[in-house]
Amino acid sequence: MHSKIHPKSLENLWNTFYFLGMAYNLADLVEHAIDLVPDRTALVSADSGRSITYGELEERANRLAHFLVDSGVRPGDKVAVYTRNNIECVEAMLAIYKARAVVVNVNFRYVDAELQYLFDNSDAVAVVYEGRYRDRVLAAMAACPLLDTAIEIGADGSALPAGLVAYDSALAAGSPERDFGERSADDHYMIYTGGTTGMPKGVVWRHEDVWRVLGGGIDFMTGEPVPDEYHLARTGTENPALTRYPIPPMIHGAAQWGTFQSLFTGGRIVLSAEFDAKTTWRIIEDHGVHVVVIVGDAMARPMIEELRTGSFDTSTLVALASSAALFSPSVKEQFLDALPNTVLTDSIGSSETGFSGVGIVARGSADDGGPRVTVDSANVVLDDEGHIVEAGSGVVGKIARRGHIPLGYYKDPDKTAATFVEYDGIRYSIPGDFATVAADGTVVMLGRGSVSINTGGEKVFPEEVEGALKAHADVFDAIVVGVPDERYGQAVAAVVQARPGAVPDFDDVVATARGLIAGYKVPRVFWIVDRIVRSPSGKPDYRWAQETTRSRPADAAVRGRLAGSAEV
Repeated sequence: MHSKIHPKSLENLWNTFYFLGMAYNLADLVEHAIDLVPDRTALVSADSGRSITYGELEERANRLAHFLVDSGVRPGDKVAVYTRNNIECVEAMLAIYKARAVVVNVNFRYVDAELQYLFDNSDAVAVVYEGRYRDRVLAAMAACPLLDTAIEIGADGSALPAGLVAYDSALAAGSPERDFGERSADDHYMIYTGGTTGMPKGVVWRHEDVWRVLGGGIDFMTGEPVPDEYHLARTGTENPALTRYPIPPMIHGAAQWGTFQSLFTGGRIVLSAEFDAKTTWRIIEDHGVHVVVIVGDAMARPMIEELRTGSFDTSTLVALASSAALFSPSVKEQFLDALPNTVLTDSIGSSETGFSGVGIVARGSADDGGPRVTVDSANVVLDDEGHIVEAGSGVVGKIARRGHIPLGYYKDPDKTAATFVEYDGIRYSIPGDFATVAADGTVVMLGRGSVSINTGGEKVFPEEVEGALKAHADVFDAIVVGVPDERYGQAVAAVVQARPGAVPDFDDVVATARGLIAGYKVPRVFWIVDRIVRSPSGKPDYRWAQETTRSRPADAAVRGRLAGSAEV
């Protein structure tokens, strides 16, 4: 099934394969598109101008996969990818899946101790990395005995320390043939999630399950499954190639799945290693981008600021998709004004649930918390007893997914048992995101319980407050956390990055917020910083914000001191 198939032969084989059973394997799904459009451009580096076709992607990924196998990598082994967004990053991921191994996503901001934890926890046996990270890789190899194969992107091979291999040398040594044998829908996909507390954990999925919820294996609006494993390649390649630009780093699921959805359908992916708002709009203009993938305000706000002051051709842009982080109502409205012919979507999901729901952003949308999304029948909101929350009941519950969900956390049975829970014979993934169900059946996401604030018995979800604060013209970015308070247990506090040149009047900031959220949710104490710290994918670093509030007195307190609060 995995020998090279001429495109004209595929149509005659689809029905036969359907009755033989479906692999639903990520490598297979990409190969179906490769066989149909080998001469179509697959990947473009906006940084270097280099591009490769689907046929070239096939040969290069085959070569790397064979090198990994020849180096001792076996099905189920873990191979880390430690690089920013570039062509080699995507080639490496595909090669690892072709070899039936498991990709380990590496946060490129990790210091030595964090990196060694990840390699050790994942049992990684090999790593593909950018040359800029060589010293850290060498230190990790010395500390992690299982890690014995290291392939360096960008090296010429002439001066590499012992034990390291240049990426191009690895490709030259590997066979270009697709002769890997049968693969399985049960092969594993894993993504390490940083979460909000503790060390990152690897979430383990079957290939079929993660494809169904993130890769296009279901209709995202209806939840209906596609008919077979050839559907995406067959229907996608019948149309002109759609150009997607996933801005988040490939360590983030949004970027990975924006990329693989494109590869499954014969699309074209534009890649860039760094995020800069002005450069982003130039890339959209220069490459005729149709779909941009972002992660909330961390990317959306600087982008809209630049778009409003610059001059860019956005005529090709048909969709801007945000997921997995706060996309503030005020920022959405600015995009609607600036891009009236572009569809904006705001999706929710997590590493533990995959896609949970999507909302089409419309002018004047209800602002009652986080994203308001339409969900399919696999997604529900459960109360504390495991009952499905009724629409319009006002009950706050937790988002849960059933059906195609992960196997669990890698090497963490306790966390697996706590997150993947069975009610009435149905196994759910419940990672801890709170939500309510509106009267019309849409789900309103409130935020992750692990960072919620309990003030006088009232639960406050930071994302809702952050969105309200950023509605003020002088607030560029904000993270909301709880600080100790003798009377209420916790008080709502905000760490704020002001707009350049602005000095926020926090009485006015509070007044603006009170028009959008209940009074008990509004911060009364503020810390001002030069820059809000976020993860490479744009998610807020709540631990950093907490450390900021503990490190020094607050810069502003509104309407009196917080009772018993030493920080004010």
